[in-house]
Amino acid sequence: MTSIDLNADLGEGFGRWRLTDDERLLSVVTSANVACGFHAGDAATMRRVCELAAERGVRIGAQVSYRDLAGFGRRAMDVPPAELAAEVAYQIGALEVFARAAGARVAYVKPHGALYNRVVHDEEQAGAVVDGVRLADAALPVLGLPGSRFLKLAERAGLPVVTEAFADRAYADEGTLVPRGREGAVITDADAVVERSVDLARLGTVVSHSGERVMVRARSLCLHGDTPGAVELARRVRDALESSGVRVEAFV
Repeated sequence: MTSIDLNADLGEGFGRWRLTDDERLLSVVTSANVACGFHAGDAATMRRVCELAAERGVRIGAQVSYRDLAGFGRRAMDVPPAELAAEVAYQIGALEVFARAAGARVAYVKPHGALYNRVVHDEEQAGAVVDGVRLADAALPVLGLPGSRFLKLAERAGLPVVTEAFADRAYADEGTLVPRGREGAVITDADAVVERSVDLARLGTVVSHSGERVMVRARSLCLHGDTPGAVELARRVRDALESSGVRVEAFV
């Protein structure tokens, strides 16, 4: 039986401001990418999400990013490699405290936003993220885009790598994500997202922005929690996957 992990970005609030419905999404997903305070999240939010995830048996992942609260981690930045490595390790370490207090652990690492896109092609920044992960824990798996420099360097450094796909993001013909600033970069039609999810899990393919069918082999499928109706859409995706014979389970 084909199996796939469902991950979502959670804990993306700050202080009194809330963005994602963490509790309800944690009843659907199998892995939680928890914001570690640099693009969103604060200590109380990180602790609460870790406790909820541990109660439900959901794997806890550190979603690391550039230091960019004002831009939600989606603005391009140039950070010296040594500084970026230290900041990645810092974010993982902060989340690990709350994960362990909840009786769990940080089970993987995933870059966020501009950092995620940057390390697809940028050797230096990708290497810095890998160095930061290894500084925190040299055995931590990392999530990333298939074919990215990040995953190649991580694998070379001995880190377990997990390929990821996005059912609600448009793909270019080469298998990379269409930048968010372009029209159609985010798929908003719920039926299309559900259909793409099943295709990605069962066939390992997705229809690109130009209409070409592109190979995207992924072990984990990301569901964005900051879109309208995110919980209901996540439930529809999971139901459709299981109805089509796909087993939904964490990759670690």
